[in-house]
Amino acid sequence: MNISIVAPLFNEEESLSELCAWIDKVMKKNKFIYEVLLIDDGSKDKSWEVIEQISGENKNVKGIKLRRNYGKSAALNVGFSRAKGDVVITMDADLQDSPEEIPELYNKIANEGFDLVSGWKAKRYDPLSKTIPTKLFNWAARKASGIYLHDFNCGLKSYKNTVVKSVEVHGEMHRYIPVLAKWAGFSNITEQVVEHQSRKYGVTKFGMERFVNGFLDLITITFVSRFGKKPMHFFGVLGTLMFIIGLGLFTYITGCKLYAMFTDIPAKNIAEMSGFYIALTSMLIGVQLFLAGFIAEMVSRNAYDRNNYQVEKEV
Repeated sequence: MNISIVAPLFNEEESLSELCAWIDKVMKKNKFIYEVLLIDDGSKDKSWEVIEQISGENKNVKGIKLRRNYGKSAALNVGFSRAKGDVVITMDADLQDSPEEIPELYNKIANEGFDLVSGWKAKRYDPLSKTIPTKLFNWAARKASGIYLHDFNCGLKSYKNTVVKSVEVHGEMHRYIPVLAKWAGFSNITEQVVEHQSRKYGVTKFGMERFVNGFLDLITITFVSRFGKKPMHFFGVLGTLMFIIGLGLFTYITGCKLYAMFTDIPAKNIAEMSGFYIALTSMLIGVQLFLAGFIAEMVSRNAYDRNNYQVEKEV
């Protein structure tokens, strides 16, 4: 099978028939062997009834209904686990992603050898309240991950099948699949300018809270990707540094006090000096960070996937 299309959806009953007809038209024109996986993420409208009808008419279309609304990451993870195509393409089901982009996305994976191709909606039809936070988010993601993509959150992406089978998407991590792929050893990542279509049906399912969650997830994935297997390298270094700063300040205060005592110079009691409490707090924080690193290291060493390394080839 050439292509698996994974399309997560939530309350998109109006657009599904048009989307599947458009995909089928593009696939037949390019003679692709394909499947469409429509992942119903707990829709409250008639999306599932529409999916059942489409699937009955077109055997290339398969539907998966989740028991409740788990979120886009969960829907993608379910779709990835069932995708059989050599190339897996993700797209939103609201018709803002054009199926006409599929042949070029497939070509970059199948013929040009990329591991992952991320869409870049250079021209967007979104309000400023959405585009400005998106630009800020993408800038932060580029700086943190070292992957220079213009649009991390574009739903239109293509992957080698081995990529989607090697990453686990959970929480709100669908925004960072390129980072997860790079972490898994698939670093041949590029982007392609794609057309962004204005919304034809319904309303957006995402609010401003997704940007807050996005930045929190960025911090999480940056930390986990760098220190997930070696937490002591973060907590231990930071804890040691804090302890040394506190110890140095405490030594300086104690030295000044002893010097004053032996030279009969009037001096405050150590307990009355603010520096004493700063030094004491720094040392306590340093010890706590060091212990946190030690505990995290013990947990990491006992994790079931501690030696789960991806082997690319054998002879």
